[in-house]
Amino acid sequence: MFPAIGIQRLEGIAWFVLAVFAFDATGWVWWWFGGLLIAPDLSMLGYVFGPRLGALGYNLGHTLIGPAAMIAAWFGGAPSGFLAGGAIWLAHIGADRAFGYGLKSGAGFQETHLGRIGKKT
Repeated sequence: MFPAIGIQRLEGIAWFVLAVFAFDATGWVWWWFGGLLIAPDLSMLGYVFGPRLGALGYNLGHTLIGPAAMIAAWFGGAPSGFLAGGAIWLAHIGADRAFGYGLKSGAGFQETHLGRIGKKT
């Protein structure tokens, strides 16, 4: 049996793979995917104002709520850019989770819901 953290990392891989297939279905050119894949990390700019605001900003940019809302809007009839954007955002979150970068604690950037960054799990 996998420990809970290992399962969450596997889920991250699954989200990433699903997002790649969803983006491919949009017909958008792949440079959009590559160019915007790290865009959610702009949410780290909140750390300029301290660890609590940094964690809040980072977590808002790294929860599944945003991409889920964009993809749901596409299912509701919004243009394909909603699916493309949601897929890119989801891929970013999935990759982060797969590499062990979880949602942040107000205690500091290294403290996440997946454990301390850099610690072997």
